[in-house]
Amino acid sequence: MATSAGFLDFIKEQLQDFGPVSVRRMFGGAGIFRDGLMFALIADETLYLKADAVSQSEFEALGLPPFTYGAKGGKRTVMAYWRAPEACLDDRDEMTDWARKAFGAALRAKQPAKPRKPGRG
Repeated sequence: MATSAGFLDFIKEQLQDFGPVSVRRMFGGAGIFRDGLMFALIADETLYLKADAVSQSEFEALGLPPFTYGAKGGKRTVMAYWRAPEACLDDRDEMTDWARKAFGAALRAKQPAKPRKPGRG
């Protein structure tokens, strides 16, 4: 099931207090970006937020599942995105709080560029 334009518009509206975001369609869903970093994804009309060792326990405490998809060979792949709490869909303040957590996880996951070795002459 593809993600509808209406749902994407709704999520962007809910994120207005968080700051400027962009949405890119991908794989039938969409990625949500701020400052070039993907901090959320939408699949099958469901919002998932980036999590890491710092924030994952908050999702687990609410019984929220991670995003998974079927990979080759029937194997399930688990990603570092967890279903957003329902309160995010009802309350912009909640959405802003959770979006900040997700963006923080995206920032922590960003790998610094490796320094290039000087060329040999």
